[in-house]
Amino acid sequence: MANHEESKSLLSEDAQFNDEKNSTKLNPNAGESPAVIGHATYGWTVNGLPALGQGSVVGEPVDRAHWDSSLCACLGRNDHFCSSDLEVCILGSVAPCVLYGSNVERLGSSPGTFTNHCMPYSCLYMLGELLFGANCVAPWFSYSTRSAIRRRFNLEGSFEALSRSCGCCGSFIEDEVQREQCESACDFATHVFCHPCALCQEGREVRRRLPHPGFNAQPVLVMLPPGEQSMGRS
Repeated sequence: MANHEESKSLLSEDAQFNDEKNSTKLNPNAGESPAVIGHATYGWTVNGLPALGQGSVVGEPVDRAHWDSSLCACLGRNDHFCSSDLEVCILGSVAPCVLYGSNVERLGSSPGTFTNHCMPYSCLYMLGELLFGANCVAPWFSYSTRSAIRRRFNLEGSFEALSRSCGCCGSFIEDEVQREQCESACDFATHVFCHPCALCQEGREVRRRLPHPGFNAQPVLVMLPPGEQSMGRS
């Protein structure tokens, strides 16, 4: 009788062990605790894939980066771009058309865009100087470059910085379309009222982030044909 009960208990233990083994094969991570990645909690499904739980980071806005230098930092920063910052400051003060063409060329990464933007800017610059005595026409043409730089590198705009500092401007913004419209308006106002400083800030930004397109040329292998050979008599 005792032998029968012992054999029955051993059979039940073996059956329980086989069930646990089979469940482990179906789900190799069944004994592991849910993983925490970032701010999200992940559990494990039957096929071993992570199941997204509560606290997902999907859909949260991505933090925008700050400009490398401020709008009023005319001389830039004391780093290995210091000489380039001095050049940007001089060009923005003396020849803004050259600086604007250089910024667009570096942003577009194509060697042919300098003339196509420098010449129209020069004409608008002279038109503003002749009619109004100031460079007040060219900013209407050049402010879109600031918006392109901001969108390409996901930089914080003037409107977002103002709403973050005072907290009174972002309450009437409903979606990203209205936010982008406000940022474009701020880019336009920055170019109109602080045009040389805006050009210099954009020049410092693109020079630190993008190489000049003229330096990206691939080396070309030139193969020269062999010269004429003549068989001489020994």
